Amino acid sequence: MSADSIALLHAAIRTVPDFPKQGISFKDITPLLAHGKLFSLTIDAIIDTMGGQRVDKIVAIDARGFIFAGAVADRLKTGFVPVRKKGKLPWHTIGTAYSLEYGENVIEMHRDALAPGERVWLVDDVLATGGTSAAAAKLVGQLGGELAGMTFLIELGFLNGRSVLPSGVPVHGVLIY
Repeated sequence: MSADSIALLHAAIRTVPDFPKQGISFKDITPLLAHGKLFSLTIDAIIDTMGGQRVDKIVAIDARGFIFAGAVADRLKTGFVPVRKKGKLPWHTIGTAYSLEYGENVIEMHRDALAPGERVWLVDDVLATGGTSAAAAKLVGQLGGELAGMTFLIELGFLNGRSVLPSGVPVHGVLIY
């Protein structure tokens, strides 16, 4: 991906001050979604991070990650696996808890979503503190999937979310803040 293309994506991200609460500068991705060329460029950038590796499934975290991961899976002609909050998937699931700033949450994946040995790439919109992504990686491992890499459209580097992700797994942030 060229520096000019990355600059176009950066320029399209809207920063919303004090959302969802005072002191937070929210990175709004909706301008990328509303512009066909920018959305396509975003998908290209995510796919570029995979370096042409074989990927059997794209795993994504509810909900904005679904937008990008679904398009990536379509382009690569691979399967798509949703990871959702507890109670949102309709069939037999496995789940894992992860810590939030004030409490805990649980995410789940269908038990039959991955076959042992399948190469998986996790795609999400934002890497912040990394807790949700680390939990999703744990689910991939519980089902015997091989986590080949992780790509985030936006990485909030100052929060050091990479530090809680599995070691040895390539992690890519398309846009770093």
